Amino acid sequence: MGIFDRIATLFKSNINDLISKAEDPEKMLDQIVVDMRNQLAKAKQQVASAIADEKRLKDQAEAEYKASQDWEAKAMLAIKEGRDDLAKQALVRQGEHAEHAQQLQTTWQSHSAETEKLKNSLRDLNDKIEEAKRKKNLLLARQRRAQAQQRISETMSSMSEKSAFEAFARMEEKIDQNERMIKASTEIDEEFSGDRLVGDFKKLEKVAGSASADQQLLALKQKMGLLPAGESAAPRRIGAGEETVQAEVEDVRGKKG
Repeated sequence: MGIFDRIATLFKSNINDLISKAEDPEKMLDQIVVDMRNQLAKAKQQVASAIADEKRLKDQAEAEYKASQDWEAKAMLAIKEGRDDLAKQALVRQGEHAEHAQQLQTTWQSHSAETEKLKNSLRDLNDKIEEAKRKKNLLLARQRRAQAQQRISETMSSMSEKSAFEAFARMEEKIDQNERMIKASTEIDEEFSGDRLVGDFKKLEKVAGSASADQQLLALKQKMGLLPAGESAAPRRIGAGEETVQAEVEDVRGKKG
């Protein structure tokens, strides 16, 4: 079983255990993401070890090739010096290193291909974890929406027309009745309480105040030159105001009688 197969098996086991025990979806999803990141960290360490082994094999192969070249150079030197016996021994050593270099080269190439697969798998795992983190937020939003809908449904089902809504209707009717009673009381107070004579004089004062305003308006027009100083219209309007005042006084007296 490969590195990522073992990680996948362990991760599935952890998720199944979390789901079976989960009560809070948000905590569960957060824990899943934490576990995934922990597994990713372990996978990175294992891939890093594989990469280190690959580099070691490569260095060993290159060292054997260099040793093979060195012994070949020594054989050539022995031949130049007329030492064929040493040249033969050097060529034997050169062959041994060349064979080791070839074996290490083959092993390194195989290991390099496997390491590249591990690196690709690590990239895929990292991408899936990032995708899971994005999905977590979406799943939590859906969970909160479902919980809100459930609470609204439970609230609506617990509220019947004979409870909360009827209580509101009764309270509204009571408030309306109180407002009507206040208005009725105010009307009664205004109609049947206090000194009526004082009220009659207040009405008279309002009328007199209006006549006084007419006189002030005529005086202002005369001052502005809009009316001659001795025009008879002003006295007539003032008289008209006085007649109006007198008529209202008589009307008030008639009502009192």
